[in-house]
Amino acid sequence: MSSGVGWIEVICGPMFSGKSEELIRRLRRAQIARKRVQVFKPVIDDRYSKAEIVSHSDLRLNAEVVTDAADILKKMDWRTQVVGIDEPNFLADGLVNVAQQLADSGKQVIIAGLDTDYMGRPFSPIPDLLCVAESITKMLAICMRCGNPAKHTQRLVETEDLIVVGAAGMYEARCRRCFEAGLPKQEVLEFARPQAQSRPRVAKAGS
Repeated sequence: MSSGVGWIEVICGPMFSGKSEELIRRLRRAQIARKRVQVFKPVIDDRYSKAEIVSHSDLRLNAEVVTDAADILKKMDWRTQVVGIDEPNFLADGLVNVAQQLADSGKQVIIAGLDTDYMGRPFSPIPDLLCVAESITKMLAICMRCGNPAKHTQRLVETEDLIVVGAAGMYEARCRRCFEAGLPKQEVLEFARPQAQSRPRVAKAGS
């Protein structure tokens, strides 16, 4: 695109599909091109690092921590040309307006996040971001049950909370056939066993 024209790129898909890795790749290319880059991540996501975007393959990139979408505007250096945002699902719907403002001001905005939740439902704000984005990349993982292409994130711990921060041991990538909305049947059977057998397994998954 021409210099001074902003746009929005969305990288979406399930967990373990390489979204953060692709985000880091694009941001590093922008840095190599000597563009001013700012990277943001939600404060709640401290699984691997408090001040870095970290992929499951351990690629890392320094990031500024924000509490919500509005915080991005407060921390924005308006000389910045490229803005990277990881884990937008933790930043609520206000991110759509923020991304629009940044793109309208001439910035390249690259956002990577989940498009569906643990029930297989559209996971805000990605669906709305897809509607306003100029570029969309749909990533697929590998189903951890059968090896087919996976589009779903399967939660393995018992909770009805929409957002539960976790990684391997708490989630699996599943294909359309193997995915079960909510807690999968094999996990329900584990919870139904005597407490002495089931409790250690649950505690380990949530640690």
